[in-house]
This record gives sequence, structure tokens and C-alpha cells, in this order.
Amino acid sequence: AGLGGAAAASSPCEKACNPRMGNLAHGRALRTETSCGRGAAERFCSYSEDAERRCRRPSCGRCSGAQAGLAHPPGAMADSPFRLPRTWWQAAQDARRETIRLDLEAAFYFTHLIMVFKSPRPAAMVLERSQDFGETWKPYKYFAANCSATFGLEDDVTQRGAICTSRYSSPFPCTGGEVIFRALSPPYTTEDPYSAEAQAQLKITNLRVRLLERQGCPCLPAGASPAPQPPPALHYAIYDFIVKGSCFCNGHADHCVPVAGFRPQKAAGVFHVVHGKCMCKHNTAGSHCQHCAPLYNDQPWQAADGKTGAPRECQSCKCNGHADTCHFDMDAWLASGNRSGGVCDSCQHNTEGQHCQRCKLGFYRDLRKPFSAPDACKPCSCHPVGSAVLPLGPGTFCDPSTGDCPCKPGVAGPRCDRCLPGYWGFGPYGCRPCDCARSCDPHTGDCLSSSSDVSWHNEAPPFQAVLNESEPTWGWEDEQGFSALRHSGKCECKEQVLGNPKVFCGMKYTYVIKTKILSAHDKGSHAEVSVKIKKVLKSTKLKILRGKRTLYPESWTNRGCTCPILNPGLEYLVAGHEDVRTGRLIVNMKSFVHQWKSALGRKVLEILKRDCN
Repeated sequence: AGLGGAAAASSPCEKACNPRMGNLAHGRALRTETSCGRGAAERFCSYSEDAERRCRRPSCGRCSGAQAGLAHPPGAMADSPFRLPRTWWQAAQDARRETIRLDLEAAFYFTHLIMVFKSPRPAAMVLERSQDFGETWKPYKYFAANCSATFGLEDDVTQRGAICTSRYSSPFPCTGGEVIFRALSPPYTTEDPYSAEAQAQLKITNLRVRLLERQGCPCLPAGASPAPQPPPALHYAIYDFIVKGSCFCNGHADHCVPVAGFRPQKAAGVFHVVHGKCMCKHNTAGSHCQHCAPLYNDQPWQAADGKTGAPRECQSCKCNGHADTCHFDMDAWLASGNRSGGVCDSCQHNTEGQHCQRCKLGFYRDLRKPFSAPDACKPCSCHPVGSAVLPLGPGTFCDPSTGDCPCKPGVAGPRCDRCLPGYWGFGPYGCRPCDCARSCDPHTGDCLSSSSDVSWHNEAPPFQAVLNESEPTWGWEDEQGFSALRHSGKCECKEQVLGNPKVFCGMKYTYVIKTKILSAHDKGSHAEVSVKIKKVLKSTKLKILRGKRTLYPESWTNRGCTCPILNPGLEYLVAGHEDVRTGRLIVNMKSFVHQWKSALGRKVLEILKRDCN
């Protein structure tokens, strides 16, 4: 009823749904150990009784497997019980025990069995099923006239839910007697036919009935004579073997097709065969819709809810159009608070990440295109001579968000293809600082001056590829540093010392922050330094939050030097002024810039609280 209700609730399969049910024996071979007349023709007689249980005249005949009209093969149990109600299978006369077996090509849902006997029903039999294609078997139900004497089990007539029953083991009626079994009869009941408990009870790959004890028809003698009649010959004979069930689809399909390689057997009067491969809906896939479709693994797969009708559809992964498949990752699911566990597979179009959400190293985002575009990630075009090799990787990579390249000392430009103003000699070691008061020829280093009678000369240390000991080395950690402006070059940068608190307060700094330098860029008209603010000690009018921000060093552009020094990868305490009109944080020669130390931070915080209020 649960399966039928789920199928009828919504035929387009918008909710939980199930394929139509039918007889699983149709189109498949029923196997038995014997059939009458298989080796040689056999004579047999069948007995029946009237309403007062007196014996009617026996019906006798001949069984021969060699003649179609006289044969009674196992397939006769699986033909149409409506079009051909009088065909039957009959065991050999000498078969004291028999087995009827149905082997399925896939897992199916089995709901109930109906057997209609031509002979008297057995005095003892067992219905069993396998869920692993015959490797192991488990009993569904024991049938016996006396459960305790035959199997040592309780009878469900007296004890509800017992695994044995005496309801279907009486010899009467001697012909036409039924055996009926419902897979979800007590103690097995469930409101959700797709739950794990229901599957454990309903799912089968094989079904067999073991007929263990024959019995004759104990009808009363006909006529007035009380003399007993000779015992009739015993045999098993069955008209119909109806295995009701459906394709097993976890509530995610309403239609099934044949399993690959399966060819249904033809049977008289049979037009509908229950097939075993689901045509999945709800973004599911697999022969039984038992997992999510390739790009729909953002949440754990679930069977539909047969109780509420909820389809429990598989959810698509967020791969930004750059992957064809994804997989579910429990760690990602737990880390997201049980919201998203999809990890995209084999990101295409030069992207990477759990959701193919960023350009991979060596590529940068083209902001003119939507990120879902196949060409949203462009290859970096860093100059092979002027670009620096990052410690993080084997090669040169540009900023994935802007395309700006990491430049060698004294080199400028998004591609690192020219010298900074005040530098010359573009080459493998970068550019050298000019030995001039102002700028010099970028190729020769000759000083350029507007006044011939004024000569400026600042002595500069000889250019070295390796930085001197007093200067911090390139200490990039987990973040990539991009520095086009590293050296003070032609101007001397004095190390600042935190002295008299009144002098510090007198500068009237409008912001004080602890920040890590990520990268520096020459924008031509001005310079920008990308930083990650770790702590805000003071802010006045602008809202300064922790995270990525840009500093604007005015002195680097106005004075042609890189004071104060801000080296990528290092942390600094920076005190400066806010430009409220533009929303910028300004750094200049009046700013207080010092490499961060915990003691320095505590001292500045104390000055701000105690002396500057």
C-alpha cells in the first residue's frame, strides 16, 4: 500500500514515487528440481472434495514432458492466471521434497506472494529470500500444520508476529488452496517504504520456496460404505506462483527499463514485465537511483521520504560552470555547518578550488567577463627578466585578482617590464638606483637635470643581487607578496624611534593599525600597498575593519623614494592620517612606521589611552 500510494501521489514524480507493480515471475524462469514426465510419461490422479468433504470421483491423467499438451513445466506457474487459469506445474511422483526458485537479474522490491495449489497444500514448507544473488539466504516465513512439532517455533495464530504460521497448511481444500504471504505483515511494519528498515525486509535478488512434506486429500469415502479408500498417490502441483513487487528505485523513479543483457522469456498471456533498471529523477543516478548524478553531490544522497512524500532531491554543486562532475566530501560538509559538501572534480578553464572559484597559479581573473565564462582566467604575462620568482612556487605568478606581476627590486609596471622612476639598468637583477638627486636615464644611468649649474650627488651603495644584512629578506609566508617598490634607493630612510609620548600625540594621527604587507604596486600616477590589517588600535572618521585594505604612500611618488620602507611579508605598526574625502589611508614622511613587536604595540596602545586623550 505504501509503494502504491507513493506512485499515485504524483505521477510526474515531483514527490516520492515508485514504478508500477507487477508479477516478478513474468518474463523470468521459475526453476524446480523435478517435473512430472521429464524422463518418462507418468500417470497421476487428483482428488477433490464436496462441501461435506466427501471424496469426489478422482481425475486421472498422463503427464509427459515430451508432449506439449501433456507437459506441466515450472513455467506454467508464471503464465497469465486470468487467460490460462487451468495450467499448472507438477512435481515428479517420487519427489518427496521440492524447491521452487526465482532468480532475478537485479535487486527488486518484493511485497507479497500468492501460491494457488492444484494438489493439497504441503504440510510443511519454508519461504526464503536472498539479497546477494543467492550467496546467503534468510527465511521470510515457516508454514506447518504444527509449528512447534515441525520447526520448534511459535505459531502466529496464537502469538502475533511469530515467524511460523499454521494458517495455510491444512489439506483442505484439496485443490485450489492458497498460500499468501505479505512481506510487511507483523512484526514488520513501516510507514516509509524507502527507509533502511523497509529495504532490509522488502529488497530481494532471489526468492525460493522449499516444499518439505507432501500430504494427500483426507476426504471422506463416497457412498454409504464406511470402508476406507486406498490412499491416493501424492505429489506437489501448483497452478499459480505470483510474486508481487516492483523495480527498486529508492522513491526516485516511476519508470524502469530492462537491465543490460536481460531478455525476458515469453509466456502465454503475459504482456507486462517488471524491469529492473530505474529511469531516475530528482537529480539521482544509478540502477536503483542509489547515488546522486555527477554534478549533484553538494549534499549527502538520501532515499525519498515515502511517509511525507518529500523527494529529497540531490543538490547541484557550485562549480561556476568549470567542472562536469563533483563528489561529496564529509569534511567539507561538516566544515560548512552541514550546508555544502560538494567538491568539484578536475576544474577546467584554468580554475581551481573546491568550487572552481579562483584562477589557478599562472592565471588571473579577467574582470570584464563573468567568472562562469570559459575564458575568465587569462594567463599571466609577466616579463621573464623583470619578474621575481616567488618562494611559494617553482615559477613566476601574477596576482590572481589583478594580473599584476611580482617585480624584482627597482622594477615597475604590471608586467615588470621597465625601471621605476629613479632607477636604471633593467636586467636579470632588477634595476639599480640612480646616483642622482632626481631621475636618470633608464638605460645608461646618466643624471637628468633641468639646471646645468646645479649638481646633486648622493652616494649609494653598489647594487647587489642579494640584500644586505640590515635589510629584511623576502619573508613571504602563506600569502603571495608582490613588490614593485622595495628599495629606498636614492634617499635615506631613517629608522623611527618611539620617544616622547607628547611628540607622538602631537602628530594627531587619525589611524593606528597593526598590518601585514602583502604587495606593492606602481600605478604610474601613484603607488598602492596591499595590506592585511591584523588589529586596529585607533581609527577616527573612517571605518577600518580587520582584513585586506590598501595604503597609499604619498612620499613614494612625491619624493621619488620608497620611504617609509614597507617590505612584503613583514608586519608593521603604522600610524598615519585618513583622507576622509577619498576614503584612503595615507602614509608619508610624517607617518610613524615601525616593524611590529608586541612590546611596541602595548606601548603605543598605552600612549593612546593615557597621553593622547
